[in-house]
Amino acid sequence: MNMYKILSINPGSTSTKFAVYEDKKLICLHTIRHSGDELKIYEHIFDQFEFRKELILKQLEKDEIQLDDFAAIVGRGGMLRPIESGVYSVNSRMISDVRNSVIGEHASNLGCVIAHEIAAVIPGCKAFIADPVSVDELQDVARISGLPGFKRRSLFHALNHKAIARKYAAANGTTYEKLNLVIAHLGGGISVAAHRLGKVVDVNQALDGYGPFSPERSGTLDTGALVRMCFEGKYTQTEIARMLVGNGGLMAHLGTNEAHVAAERAEQGDKYARLVLEAMAYSVAKEIGSMLAVLHGDVDAVILTGGIAYNQFIINHITKMVSHFAKVAVYPGEDEMGALAMAGLRVLQGEMPKEY
Repeated sequence: MNMYKILSINPGSTSTKFAVYEDKKLICLHTIRHSGDELKIYEHIFDQFEFRKELILKQLEKDEIQLDDFAAIVGRGGMLRPIESGVYSVNSRMISDVRNSVIGEHASNLGCVIAHEIAAVIPGCKAFIADPVSVDELQDVARISGLPGFKRRSLFHALNHKAIARKYAAANGTTYEKLNLVIAHLGGGISVAAHRLGKVVDVNQALDGYGPFSPERSGTLDTGALVRMCFEGKYTQTEIARMLVGNGGLMAHLGTNEAHVAAERAEQGDKYARLVLEAMAYSVAKEIGSMLAVLHGDVDAVILTGGIAYNQFIINHITKMVSHFAKVAVYPGEDEMGALAMAGLRVLQGEMPKEY
């Protein structure tokens, strides 16, 4: 049986993560941090791709890993047009869309470009992405808001949602496509989705929209109050956008976007920190409740995942509220590098990639 070597690449706002796998075995994992001074010379995020690519290649050379050994390069999918879940071959349309920020600028947009550039010089090597944030499988009724011009959008942590769903299914002797799940990814942003038989039929818009507030995002707000603030003349559009994403949530209330720091303060007697953390957990549990309703209460499990799933303070509060309605399973962290590699492996073993 062939053994496939796969390179996973996950560009973030202040780091570039990459890993080498041989089939399912992790060979090496690196996180390269980028200072503000390093990145400020680039006017647009897309301009960083050559800089980040070279850092990856230099580290691979240092690790004495030969490029010609790679069968696939799998990059993190970025802000693409709405697409269904799956593994996609990197093509010219995809690169054009991220180059021109058709949906928006985000560091994850670089994943497909770096994957394509590296694969292009390796004979027989292919470039892919898997389950980008723009995965859209919403049922039609979930798309309608109270104003025709405000169609609900699907933007969420699709890669980790799908990977954890498959992991849970395998651990329980079944397949993702046979389960109804509510999955809450708890990280810098929080997304809560209803998974019906392998499809995400509803999810909160977790980038700058609605749903629970998170360590750095405001989530659902009183829209009337927000509109009034926008027209008071006290803040620019950029400043308000930053309140919604980056300086919202725990950051706005407590001056930190680290849930474990807030939890430590709560445990040391900070009553306001405790109240805010409880409120965040409360907002997550309410969103889980709405997704239980979407699935008509026919739910195999509620799954809590992401970095904050390590935080027992948060997990205990959410579990207390929702465990009466469904089994709760906790999968702390997120294995995005492994999820990308396994997506590439599925294609190398015969799954047909999709075209963007």
